[in-house]
Amino acid sequence: MSDPHPARVSPEKEDKRTFLQKIAEFIHPGPDSKAELIETLAEAEDNDIIGADSRVMLEGVLRMAELTAGDVMVAAPRMDLINIDSPYDEILHTVIDTAHSRFPVVEGDRENIIGILLAKDLLKLQRAPELNIRALLRPAVFVPETKGLNDLLREFRGNRNHLAIVIDEFGRVAGLITIEDVLEQIVGEIEDEFDIDEDEGDIFGLADRTYRVSGDTSIERVGEAFGVTLEPKDADQDFDTIGGLIAHEMGHVPKRGEHYTLSGLNFVVLHTKGGAVRWFKVSPVGLDDATG
Repeated sequence: MSDPHPARVSPEKEDKRTFLQKIAEFIHPGPDSKAELIETLAEAEDNDIIGADSRVMLEGVLRMAELTAGDVMVAAPRMDLINIDSPYDEILHTVIDTAHSRFPVVEGDRENIIGILLAKDLLKLQRAPELNIRALLRPAVFVPETKGLNDLLREFRGNRNHLAIVIDEFGRVAGLITIEDVLEQIVGEIEDEFDIDEDEGDIFGLADRTYRVSGDTSIERVGEAFGVTLEPKDADQDFDTIGGLIAHEMGHVPKRGEHYTLSGLNFVVLHTKGGAVRWFKVSPVGLDDATG
């Protein structure tokens, strides 16, 4: 006896491929792994189906799925923090020197993060000095080291936070991560206000009578600008750029915030990328004390 109510195939599950499409996919099956998919993208670029930039971004999306917050975070020792009890002038000096837009704020020790300060919010104190910096703080967002970048990016977009504090399995601060850190895994290094083209300037005067100097500025150019002779202590060594010379003299790759004195000049590392110094803040020795 026939079933009066025969089962129907759900439209969502119905295979709508034509016979020719099935034959084509049988002869040329699609990629079975992520590695094969990346190889297919490379072939698509070779065949001018997609551009090089598109391929790089698509590969970045695929690889990002395997990364966690702990893989790309700024480690805790390298975090630029603001102490809530610091004088306003000291806080402003930190904001200007590091040139970040957001800062974790601590009270007491480095582990006690009580909020996030947006640099632009400091402008409110200029108009209303009676305000307390504590009132300007935004809530800090905490994520585990194991948080996947895909999920983290979704949260960044959803809650409009651009910075999160990364904690380890014991609840200690492991570092911080920004939305820029995540996006750079897809689109590559994001140029910011410190990045310049090769044909643009390399030494800029600042309001406090110090100077911002590009790390790839020639040693000769810096020497002429400040009226000094810059030479390595080891006469057998030869360097072209001020960044290379300072790194050699320090004996390691400089980190943001480090400083070194050479030939009467104080070099403070403002910004690094790719293991090289992008910008120094330079002033004659003693000028910082004189300007307060």
